[in-house]
Amino acid sequence: MQITHRPPFNYGYTPLVPGSGVTADMLMNFGVVKLLPDGKWERESETDEQCLLLAGGSACITWTVHNAGAGSQKADISRPDLFDYSPWCLSVPAGSRVSIVAGKEGAEFYYAATGNPKRFDAKLFKPEECASEMRGAGTMLETSTRIVRTVFDDTNRSESNLVIGEVISMPGRWSSYPPHHHPQPEIYHYRFLPSQGFGLCAIGDTPYIIRDKDTILIREGEVHPQVSAPGYAMWYLWLIRHIDGAHYGPATNTPIFIDEHKWVMESQDKIWKPK
Repeated sequence: MQITHRPPFNYGYTPLVPGSGVTADMLMNFGVVKLLPDGKWERESETDEQCLLLAGGSACITWTVHNAGAGSQKADISRPDLFDYSPWCLSVPAGSRVSIVAGKEGAEFYYAATGNPKRFDAKLFKPEECASEMRGAGTMLETSTRIVRTVFDDTNRSESNLVIGEVISMPGRWSSYPPHHHPQPEIYHYRFLPSQGFGLCAIGDTPYIIRDKDTILIREGEVHPQVSAPGYAMWYLWLIRHIDGAHYGPATNTPIFIDEHKWVMESQDKIWKPK
């Protein structure tokens, strides 16, 4: 399923994937917080863990975990852009309040929330803590080389019901490749550089043209390879919601690669090259 968004985001909160209605099966609330300089935004939840990832600008972010005994904590954070700089990302448990005051450049955050009764420590993930790798390098004639930034998953945030990260697809190259699927719902949200760029994403056998600020919803078992157009770098945020009894990751053998395409990761000598 594709959710398109062409104009600039409004100031305040723009919901992109509500946790109800036709998107209730995604098990997540997802949207954008956009603030003018000195603009303020606050949200509190007694039932949902919350996550805020800084997309750009600067802000003072404050969080309070009720009944944790630690009082409020705050930090000044900034990110010049989302292509060349790793993110700051705040993760807080249910029963927390988060407040943002934007800096002189204004600020833009991506917000996600999902139900989670567990009580765990809040954590502000710093850019240097974000695991970044050149995935696909040295294989497939570099046609699927991309930067994958994993902010947190089961290895460093097992209490969470979320996995969050970013991918930067090089111009004209593939990602989410080889084609794969998994039972956990996933959200992809896209930005392009330059912003008039585009790419293609296949959900199962259905192709979608994706543009700046579009969102793709991936449901159980849907295969989802994608490619950026030549000349355009494609950044996307990926959010996965663990499901009961099956956290996403090696413990549950996810993702599940399509058998007929697995060979591209291993048998490089079988890939055709011009003579």
